[in-house]
Amino acid sequence: MAGADPPKGCVVTPPYPFSAVVGLADLRLALLLTAVSPAIGGVLVRGEKGTAKSTVVRGLASLLPEVAVVGGCRFACEPGAPDAECPDGPHDPGAPRTSRRAALVELPVGATEDRVVGTLDLQRALADGVKAYEPGLLAAAHRGVLYVDEVNLLPDHLVDLLLDAAAMGRAHVERDGVSVKHAARFLLVGTMNPEEGEPRPQLVDRFGLVVGVAAPQEAAPRAEVVRRRLAYEADPGAFATRFEEEDARLAGRIAAARARLGRVRLPDRELDRIARICLAYRVDGLRADIVVARTAVALTAWSGRDAVTKADVRDAARLALPHRRRRDPLDPPGTDLEKLEEVLAKEAGDDPDDDPDEGPDNGDDGPDSGPTETSVDDEAAADGDGGSTETAGGPDRQPQAPAGAEASWDDQSRDNGGSWDQPSEEQSAGDSVGAPPPVAFAGTPYRPKLLSIAGRANRQAGSHAGRRSPAYSRHGRIVRSRRPLGGKLTSLHVPDTVRAAALRGDQRYTVKTEDLREAVKVGREANLVLFVVDASGSMAARQRMGVVKTAVLSLLRDAYQRRDKVGLITFRGRTATTVLEPTASHEVGVLRLAELRTGGRTPLAEGLRQAVRTLQGERRRDARRRPLLVVVTDGRATSGPDPLTVVPMLAGVAAVVVDCESGPVRLGLAQRLAAALDASCLPLAALQNWS
Repeated sequence: MAGADPPKGCVVTPPYPFSAVVGLADLRLALLLTAVSPAIGGVLVRGEKGTAKSTVVRGLASLLPEVAVVGGCRFACEPGAPDAECPDGPHDPGAPRTSRRAALVELPVGATEDRVVGTLDLQRALADGVKAYEPGLLAAAHRGVLYVDEVNLLPDHLVDLLLDAAAMGRAHVERDGVSVKHAARFLLVGTMNPEEGEPRPQLVDRFGLVVGVAAPQEAAPRAEVVRRRLAYEADPGAFATRFEEEDARLAGRIAAARARLGRVRLPDRELDRIARICLAYRVDGLRADIVVARTAVALTAWSGRDAVTKADVRDAARLALPHRRRRDPLDPPGTDLEKLEEVLAKEAGDDPDDDPDEGPDNGDDGPDSGPTETSVDDEAAADGDGGSTETAGGPDRQPQAPAGAEASWDDQSRDNGGSWDQPSEEQSAGDSVGAPPPVAFAGTPYRPKLLSIAGRANRQAGSHAGRRSPAYSRHGRIVRSRRPLGGKLTSLHVPDTVRAAALRGDQRYTVKTEDLREAVKVGREANLVLFVVDASGSMAARQRMGVVKTAVLSLLRDAYQRRDKVGLITFRGRTATTVLEPTASHEVGVLRLAELRTGGRTPLAEGLRQAVRTLQGERRRDARRRPLLVVVTDGRATSGPDPLTVVPMLAGVAAVVVDCESGPVRLGLAQRLAAALDASCLPLAALQNWS
């Protein structure tokens, strides 16, 4: 934890100076603005690996002004206004006060719940027989910075804790017989790599500002980055001294901007402009309006002025709005930047009394440069938006029948000018002769029936936290206690441990090895959901394949909400193709599904064989994550060997077969496949959860 004084005799390596970072003007400005006004709500930094995200955040701590605290208070109470519910209180108004650096507390992805919120002080409970509270990371971060690296990988139970603390500014602890409330107001900063999946929308919305970063695309700045990094590693102290004066200037400017913040005036004209921008941008709720207003005020104070201008509002909107319009959690990030530019351009010319050149006088490069340095195209590239791709919900989507409504197979064949079930040799071979196979568009996704794995994963320390299948895990509802298995204690059950020690009848509690009890918890885990989708000619009728795509899209959305990894395999012609390797980036799956074409024969066995290879590879990479195989097919196999010959290779894999067969004559082939896989078989129409 940065911010605390190091032990005597320890040699502390100074952090990489904030002002030594090359480029990243938007990120540095966003961090400085939140340091000026923590009420903005923090910063989420999105960017590819190796772009100095963590380096910049850690450098911020040395710029923050010192905080005055009540002497001896573990919760950093402010001397002039101590927390009335502080566990270390009530504080005497004449209590001594001390000053210390603002804390930078890092929340690791693998942290336990008790380490985050605090827990019972076991030593005092056993030695003195009293209930005492041991503070956690939220208490340590009060009036400082809470930094979460790889915030998109944070387990859901920790996300819930952060959401509660960020919303109320307080931490509520109800565990192990302890009931405590304490203040927890902090500057929340998170970093993430979009390739590893998106965080929950509720958590993203709690960040006031979101900034995309990318590595420099020119040789000169890249070389300067390496030059400075090598100099820092060779002599950290001398390197920090080089930038000490610039860091001190920024720290002084933060303090001055904080002092000026209360005097900044937000004219009604600019407040109306903020409301119009948010309405035109179609944001959810009113948090966006408030954040844009606070950011504009902070930007004005940072620039040394007393009244918010149109330019302040524009720059604040660019930092605060791009992540707030996403109507669907699976929409690719960055797709609304052009819309934001249109809204801002429209607002730029609606007031003839404003000076078009009026704006903050940044005066120099580096952190003072506004977000206008980065173009919309650059921000989109940093967010991983490589260009326009035809998506399932795009403007070119054709009207489709309601989900679950299917015409007969004969009717569909006539609609497409003939039966695709009798493909030509070119179509069977998958050659690109003539027109490409058709593309069907998905309809509106729906809430699907929950598909889960029967039984509980018997791995107390292994399962990935999620919301799909029941599992024994480190997190969840405590159902009982037991003696540690194999002598290894993974989660202490405090009440039963104390009870076992007390039942031995000793005059003073002394816990022995035989008294230890392990908590057995049951929660839900995230799985690997591997979709194997039939894209052959028997599925090629646009109306029918549109219904299938809608179902798979609904399952992809469900997998996102339950924090699963997903993979997508399709088969047609004579081969099967892995169009999406197992990943947590569900948006990519949506894009690949939209591009899926159909036609040719049905190599069902190849699709199952490709699933075997994919699952074997994932088992070597992560043996803890249980797979769920979802086969979407009508069961026909018009190419390759009998699919039942591949079924033994999938023994022990939980599976669900979604039967797409339709029409008056049904062969029941999908049901036959499901029986061989020991899997449940669901008709396509039954997949939709009507409850």
